Amino acid sequence: MTENTSKTQIGLGMAALGRPEYINIDSLDRDKSEVAFKANAFKVLDAAYENGVRYFDTAPSYGKGEEFLKNWNDSRKHTDVILGTKWGYTYVANWQLGYEGAHEVKEHSREKLIEQWEVSQYLLPSLEYYQIHSATFESKVLQNKPVLEKLLELKRMIGLKIGISTSGPNQKEVIENALQIQIDGEVVFDSFQVTYNMLEQAVLPVLRDIKLQGKKLIIKEAMANGRVFKNDKYPQYQSLYATLETLAEKHQVGVDAVALRYVMDAIQPDYVLSGAADINQLEQNLNANSFTLNEEELAELTKEKVNSKVYWEERSQLSWD
Repeated sequence: MTENTSKTQIGLGMAALGRPEYINIDSLDRDKSEVAFKANAFKVLDAAYENGVRYFDTAPSYGKGEEFLKNWNDSRKHTDVILGTKWGYTYVANWQLGYEGAHEVKEHSREKLIEQWEVSQYLLPSLEYYQIHSATFESKVLQNKPVLEKLLELKRMIGLKIGISTSGPNQKEVIENALQIQIDGEVVFDSFQVTYNMLEQAVLPVLRDIKLQGKKLIIKEAMANGRVFKNDKYPQYQSLYATLETLAEKHQVGVDAVALRYVMDAIQPDYVLSGAADINQLEQNLNANSFTLNEEELAELTKEKVNSKVYWEERSQLSWD
């Protein structure tokens, strides 16, 4: 077992802990009542903390994610946790299983920012990262001066790190644009939460810019919403599956740990998020801290990248489950 020398920390995302259905290939057979979900979320949050996790990431669109995280943090009274949340999506499925239609609705207006901040602010004083949820050119949020000015106001008043999260084939261009944004000479964005994994690597050049400029880099969806796990629906990934299984056996961990370790060693972000839905998944994910990948292993995984548009088209076809 190799000592973990990377500075990257594994954080915990609340998407699968705060709402009963989420975009992924495999779903767990579990009690999807709100009471059961809250109990499970507390168990996972406790286990994460006990195992050294200190960054916890949520959003209003993660169902009860913000509420669960606030209740847990208030009751545990930890003084060293770092919380991050986002604004811009509203959860509308209202805990209805099999909800038809969009489970979340996007709105990047100043009014929505103010509305959601009224709730998110109760994560203070542990709240450190406040992010635009899935910033895109289509929503025009990066050109919305009233929104940017409000975010800067929060930064000045509270000391928050203002950030964006990104998804989709235009991630690279969105980040390049956001890195340049200033209001009256003041830089707006301090952190970037980005989708990056073995399959989706289109953002790699701009990730270096983020780090060179001293911004915080958070990686999400390191397991490609479950597509790194062997699945007959994706015969085109047989080479990836074989490589992952070989490395998992070599390092005596699961494929999930290899996927997380790849991100940690390939780009060394500040945080890479676990999306664990239960304690077992969390423990498997945290095994990524028990080894490192060498240059040859990293190169072997890097060559598995796919066309970004193809990647996001595949993701758009995944169901909520």
